[in-house]
Amino acid sequence: MFDRKMPEAWRVLRIQSELVDGIEHLTKVAHAAIIFGSARLGPDSPYYHQAEQLGALLSHAGLPVISGGGPGIMEGANKGAIGKGALSIGLNISLPHEQEANPFQDISLYFRYFFVRKFMFMKHAVAFAIFPGGYGTLDELFEALTLIQTKKTEPFPVVLIGTAYWQGLVAWIRETMLTQGCISSEDMDLFTVVDSVDEAARIIISHYRKHYAATRDS
Repeated sequence: MFDRKMPEAWRVLRIQSELVDGIEHLTKVAHAAIIFGSARLGPDSPYYHQAEQLGALLSHAGLPVISGGGPGIMEGANKGAIGKGALSIGLNISLPHEQEANPFQDISLYFRYFFVRKFMFMKHAVAFAIFPGGYGTLDELFEALTLIQTKKTEPFPVVLIGTAYWQGLVAWIRETMLTQGCISSEDMDLFTVVDSVDEAARIIISHYRKHYAATRDS
């Protein structure tokens, strides 16, 4: 929550402290797969179980998993990843309606500022796996696509899981944004839509092993 009473100089120091704390706690985590999705889709949702399966597959492959640390899809991802060979990490955010950290995290960090938290996601990302979600999930999705499009970060897979959920958005991007010249045809290749968790894992693990696995302990 924005603190209007805090002097601007002190707010800068608080931001700095979050950056330093996050970098320090994750200093040994060179690369990770980032999994996003709605906090509202719990164990009764098939997407929760898909996130759990994906977390397990990635962790078995030696790839740490980072989620937003909360319930729903985030919990599923951490639950699948923990104890499977690689770290299960949660980057929690303080919200007006307090977000409870899920219990399946080897490392659990808390952030006040969304932009600091997003920096930490991007700093370690070798892939984004995006399950159905709301505004926050879309925010993370388009943050990644923008940074890849503008070459502000090394390109990595952005995989959307759930064709039925994402097809409307993808159609609008293609039929409106692309048709009206707001993006180029190459920008449509910056993300992939799949239904299979195995396919999502294959894309992510293949990219990781090709570009990063040799340096994971450096």
